[in-house]
Amino acid sequence: QVQLVESGGGLLQAGGSLRLSCAASGRTFSSVTMGWFRQPPGKEREFVAAISWNGGRTDYGGSVKGRFTISRDNAKNTVYLQMNSLKPEDTSVYYCAAARSAYYSGRLYLEDAYGYWGQGTQVTVSS
Repeated sequence: QVQLVESGGGLLQAGGSLRLSCAASGRTFSSVTMGWFRQPPGKEREFVAAISWNGGRTDYGGSVKGRFTISRDNAKNTVYLQMNSLKPEDTSVYYCAAARSAYYSGRLYLEDAYGYWGQGTQVTVSS
């Protein structure tokens, strides 16, 4: 089992920056591939970013590539999502997710790979 707690969401103006954090517990964090997904109002959940268990691979959704950066600190059992140049269309509930299997090394964007989810944190970007 993995427990995930997101923090860092908020309300800000377009062009601003925000960093989300996700604290994990319950499994050896350094063995867990981690991801961020988001669900805009009235839409399906979508892939945002992911980082492999050893930090060697990252992947990003097309709409955030070049603006968002995912990172992890295994000493703190935490994964981060640095979001820059935010746009109103980035407004969503952001969810942290952990892969079902330890040492998962498949496609990072596959939602089905993730079996543990946080409660979500709201990010609202005004124009």
